[in-house]
Amino acid sequence: MVLHTRFLSNIFLLLVCLILGSGMGIITQAQPASAGERPNILIFVADDAGWRDSGAYGNEVIRTPNIDKLASGGLLFEQAFLTTPQCSPSRISILTGRYPHATGAEDLHMPLPEGSRILPGYLSDEGYYTGHMKKTHYGPHADAQFDWYSEELSGAFPDFLAESGEDPFFLWVGFSDPHRPYNDAPARHSPEEVKVPPYLADTPQTRADLARYYDEIARMDGQIGRFMEELEERGQAENTLVIFLSDNGAPFPRAKGTVYDAGVRTPLIFHWPEGVEADSRYGGLTSVIDLAPTLLELTGASIPENMQGRSILGVLSDQTLPGREYVYSERNWHDTDEHIRSLRTERFRLIQNAYVELPHGTPADIGGSPSFRSLIEAKKADTLTHAQSRLFEVPRPRIELYDLQEDPWEIRNVAASSEHWEKARELAQQLNEWREETGDFPPHLRVRGDHTDRMTGVWFSKEIPPMRNLREQQDSTRSKGPGNRTFKKQEI
Repeated sequence: MVLHTRFLSNIFLLLVCLILGSGMGIITQAQPASAGERPNILIFVADDAGWRDSGAYGNEVIRTPNIDKLASGGLLFEQAFLTTPQCSPSRISILTGRYPHATGAEDLHMPLPEGSRILPGYLSDEGYYTGHMKKTHYGPHADAQFDWYSEELSGAFPDFLAESGEDPFFLWVGFSDPHRPYNDAPARHSPEEVKVPPYLADTPQTRADLARYYDEIARMDGQIGRFMEELEERGQAENTLVIFLSDNGAPFPRAKGTVYDAGVRTPLIFHWPEGVEADSRYGGLTSVIDLAPTLLELTGASIPENMQGRSILGVLSDQTLPGREYVYSERNWHDTDEHIRSLRTERFRLIQNAYVELPHGTPADIGGSPSFRSLIEAKKADTLTHAQSRLFEVPRPRIELYDLQEDPWEIRNVAASSEHWEKARELAQQLNEWREETGDFPPHLRVRGDHTDRMTGVWFSKEIPPMRNLREQQDSTRSKGPGNRTFKKQEI
């Protein structure tokens, strides 16, 4: 048996420290002894699945037996959060272990810059055979870091396993469900039984829209079941770490594309019979920015210094460990330009909006949905409730604060209340410190125009507007003398 090089190095270091008797605290990596003992890694990424929308997370209507089985047989994270509510920036953030604004690919369908490394590249260095199925949108420099790729789900998994041979494997499965449009999933859910969030108009059209969304999640669940059956038949289920999560919230108004819980809170399940006890739950705040460093530590790889996440490998065996005090999320260009930053604690969410003179930008695929059209009709009829009207609010507040203990749907902004304004000020300062520490850019830089109308949801151009870096323009206008417009960093 050939022992892993890093494992031998750790043993040597431990022996040296014991002999010297220095008393120095030693942090060891939780890694297997050999390549044959390291787990396979299979990651299922839903495309636009809300965190509430599976049986494992309390939805009693939706049919997700395979996701529920992963949860009951493994570890369910109760408070997991994404770094952004946007598809490709979210996935790139997870794979790099960096916040979107630090990746250089913070906007929708913006490719990862050349020279940036992602998780499969590091795992390849450790002897893993890496693969990807279906949806990418990472750009050519990231795509090239996978050893294998398939645009198909059906029948491709056995081919991948055959290609991986005796090597441990890493496979990222980017489902296209439950992304819009909805037109071909088998009908399994009744509009009468779906759960309508308070920020949507409870109309027959909205209910039918939600039922089709449930159907797409059920179809994805069936595909997950077929993957798991293949692992079982090959005797590889015990030593395969299976992870399930979503890249952003459900594709409905005030969910996907927002930094509310409906947009950035995600299901997160770890299923690994050899390494995680069944029926485990973890209640601490968790950010998916920690996923890449966790998997690197698990496989014995070094964690790059430029990763902004931290390993949470210990949580797999000890769910009493504390979670994060704060988790952070951001929204940048996604059919409309935004510069929104958010901080979440166990009880509160604070949001900082830059473009207060404009209503919140809704992604194009949602703008044409029956749910959004129902809100538009209610707006015309002046029948919107307070919860439904928040989407069209103009001007928006610079600061929003929500008490999740009292207001789990984040409807009532309490930043100005005498009871909460000091908390809002405290968390705003903490958010500003995170922005500075992580190298965030101010709102007047890296700007794009909209190509979807914010008030009507109409997608009026297929072209993604070019990015305007106003720092260069600012330097140019300053050189021309007084009277020219300059730009200043927006602050609270």
